[in-house]
Amino acid sequence: MLPAIAMSGHWIRIVGAACGLIWGATVAATDVPAALKSTLPPPEVQAKSWVLMDFHTGWVLAEADADAKIEPASLSKLMTAYVVFHALKKGTLRLDDPIHISEKAWRTEGSRMFAKVNSQVLAEALIKGLIIQSGNDAAVALAEHLAGTEAGFAVLMNQHAQRLGLTNSHFTNAPGLPDPDHYSTARDLSILTAALIREFPDYYKWYSIREFTYNEITQQNRNILLWRDATVDGVKTGHTSSAGYCLVGSARRDATRLIATVIGTTSAKQRANEVQSLLKYGFSNYESKKLFSAGNAEGQIPVYKGAADTVSLGAAEDVFVSVPRGKVKLLKTVLSIPESAVAPLRAGAALGSAQVALGDTPLLDVPLVTLDDVDTGSWWRQAVDSVLLWFQ
Repeated sequence: MLPAIAMSGHWIRIVGAACGLIWGATVAATDVPAALKSTLPPPEVQAKSWVLMDFHTGWVLAEADADAKIEPASLSKLMTAYVVFHALKKGTLRLDDPIHISEKAWRTEGSRMFAKVNSQVLAEALIKGLIIQSGNDAAVALAEHLAGTEAGFAVLMNQHAQRLGLTNSHFTNAPGLPDPDHYSTARDLSILTAALIREFPDYYKWYSIREFTYNEITQQNRNILLWRDATVDGVKTGHTSSAGYCLVGSARRDATRLIATVIGTTSAKQRANEVQSLLKYGFSNYESKKLFSAGNAEGQIPVYKGAADTVSLGAAEDVFVSVPRGKVKLLKTVLSIPESAVAPLRAGAALGSAQVALGDTPLLDVPLVTLDDVDTGSWWRQAVDSVLLWFQ
């Protein structure tokens, strides 16, 4: 808890050297604030479009043509997996559910896990085939199981895209086969990847698996960065003759996680080299710092007319900020919280905020919430506190 150092009216101002950013269900990929932008230029990237994004804040650290509509190829399977993971979370799909492999799924062209036509394959195996082997047959089988038809599944894909704010994306099929109405952008794919990592950490771990064997056929993950860099734990490759070679890569070092997306390189080696170059630049120039942990008490105020004398305040979510390396010491956080509150109070009620600055430059305003319920106290307590409040 930070020390109270001054009072003004009905508000207590609390100051400490720290930093923070609250992070909700979705975060738009926006340019890094000018005050936090590295003075060093990013590497020259040989790709049609690309993005380097900080995971915790959604800040784009560097980019080129990030909003250009592109053919996502097998990067589309990031959305396929996202829809599947939602079904697992909702309970409408179980990992041990047997899934029928239709002739359409079996005949789907491109990369595949070689599931046999009319066979029953467990959902977990299909998901691993989708993620590790980039199986188009797995993508179609999962789509048909969850929505009846692949066209119906595309509706689900677009509904999630709209909810996540992927304003320049539209999906028509699960594997990512070429279609004029099937498109995305480097920025949208980075936002999608961040959501996938954040919302489904238990399933995201499958993206770091280097190989998978099904039907006695072993295939290696096409993301060769998994062999090059131990901090890389995903994410997905893509390729068609028209899209070129594409890769979304993510790595975590200490509190910092970065996502690099490159679209339209000339080879599998080049896409890996470009992503690796972007990640190296990002980790060399930026670092993330965690200020608040969700649910941790950062301040406490008296409560009138309540069954408890005080209530604790804190952040509802983990709070991070990313800054150029060497500037952490310039960060300051000021908590503005009321001098008191009146019961009843419910946990999660907004009550105060934290303002974050880099030197004299304001950066963020993070809401604080009550961490516990405080019910109304006895009639005697209410009567006494009413008198006390009257004289304030």
